[in-house]
Amino acid sequence: MIPPNPTPWEPRVWRTELARAIRSSTDLLTYVGTELADATDLPAFATLVPRGFADRMQKGDPDDPLLLQVLGREEETREVPGFSFDPLEELGFNPVEGLLHKYHGRALLIATGACAVNCRYCFRRHFPYAEQREPQLQGAVAKLAADESIKEIILSGGDPLLLDDPALGELLDALAEIPHVTRLRLHTRIPIVLPERTTAALLDRLSNGRFRTALVAHANHARELTDETARAFACFSRAGVALFNQAVLLRGVNDTVEAQVSLAECLYEQSVLPYYLHMPDAVAGTHHFAVSDAAAKSLHRAMQSELPGYLLPRLVREEPGAPAKTHI
Repeated sequence: MIPPNPTPWEPRVWRTELARAIRSSTDLLTYVGTELADATDLPAFATLVPRGFADRMQKGDPDDPLLLQVLGREEETREVPGFSFDPLEELGFNPVEGLLHKYHGRALLIATGACAVNCRYCFRRHFPYAEQREPQLQGAVAKLAADESIKEIILSGGDPLLLDDPALGELLDALAEIPHVTRLRLHTRIPIVLPERTTAALLDRLSNGRFRTALVAHANHARELTDETARAFACFSRAGVALFNQAVLLRGVNDTVEAQVSLAECLYEQSVLPYYLHMPDAVAGTHHFAVSDAAAKSLHRAMQSELPGYLLPRLVREEPGAPAKTHI
């Protein structure tokens, strides 16, 4: 349901919610009233779950699809052949600190290494964020300014909307000085896991900038979508931001026709178009989420028979050195 007159949140609310986030697997399991024998905390990739997201989990269900996305498991410590720290070879496309340039005409800025939630399947869970320091973004912006082939800037991370409004505004001002850049894309999970970050100041910056702006959200399951996410998306839409979603196909989480169809339909109810359904990347510690190509293709064919074309996300994989996403 799209709120008729959506209102943004007060600026301090999101910081309060982030400060209250659950930061251990034990606390998370206690909060949702369930047990999992192999749950653990990994210092190198800590548990981080906003309580608003945890509230959407089914209490007492160890197989809850939202819980499985964010709960640390002992099997993440297993070494599995074919799974590596940098399967996309991103560091080979990292010409200066803070910048990834993989595809023609667009480049990605690592706006921050911080996230509002730590998803266990994260393809950048081993990324050396400490070497991509935010003060070094000036060098990345200068590199972008020198390359007139770049028309679109993608802000990613981490999560770019975890920057506060002044820091994000300063970055957007710097990018706006590059005349050949006309489009801005935000890759963010914030509207899903911390919708309270949708403040009037943020919306004002996006609505009054010179860029055509797209927000690519990241929801993997229909239960992630609530009245609060609908309110956040409606605010972004009123600010003139185009809304898309990219999901990751995860074994045991959303690898059924019912889960995918429900996700697409719920996204559309909140004015968000399904964009990509990503094959999970072969990142060390994420093997238990892997889905075979054969299973993914069969699932996608079944989705095609259930959904209109505009609600069918493209099934893709990212391959190092390829000129674009590879369609499966």
